Amino acid sequence: MASSYPIFLNLQGLPCVVIGTGRVAERKVRGLLEAGAYVAVIDSQPAPKLVEMESQRLIRIERRAYRPGDLQGMFLAIVASGDPGLNHAIWEEARQRGVPVNVVNDLAHSSFVAPAICRQGNLTVAISTGGKSPALAVRVRDRIAALIGPEHAVLLELLGELREEVTALISDFAARKALWYRLIDSDVIEFVRRNDLLGARQRIAQLLQEARQLSHHPPQAELSDG
Repeated sequence: MASSYPIFLNLQGLPCVVIGTGRVAERKVRGLLEAGAYVAVIDSQPAPKLVEMESQRLIRIERRAYRPGDLQGMFLAIVASGDPGLNHAIWEEARQRGVPVNVVNDLAHSSFVAPAICRQGNLTVAISTGGKSPALAVRVRDRIAALIGPEHAVLLELLGELREEVTALISDFAARKALWYRLIDSDVIEFVRRNDLLGARQRIAQLLQEARQLSHHPPQAELSDG
């Protein structure tokens, strides 16, 4: 079996459907909402928390069973039914319509699998085992999460503010890449950990100034008399 191709989808404002019930379906709905998707739920007996989301106009609920045609116009589908026959029917419609579908605990009827996720602000780490062992993915995620704190989210925001400035400062790709790693590997994050954002910005400014001077006065190659 070929390896999967990992991607991060932009679901902002896109129609997605969750078919099924229970806590798993609720968790999938929350994940789609966090990604900014427009979520429809097909569930004959929706859980109270889903009904609450509907009352807040966060989602739309169809109180019935799945019917062929429910994937029309959908960008993505997630199924949490536990019914093999239903899973197969939705899989067939998804294939016909070209809609990516994840059927929970049914790898054979899924065109993608959902990873275990760790987030700190806009920093996202996703772990997948190709659907073979979600429990292992969760354990690896938890170990990585222990290494990533809120300071990394703050550092990411600071680095994001620099993209245009760094691009304008250094045109050479290799030199620009080296500068990014110099910033990331520096002690800037220690200032952030101490909640000293002014100090962090000053340290960044110092590193940028050093890069600016280096770009104006590149080191000269040594001459050989050989």
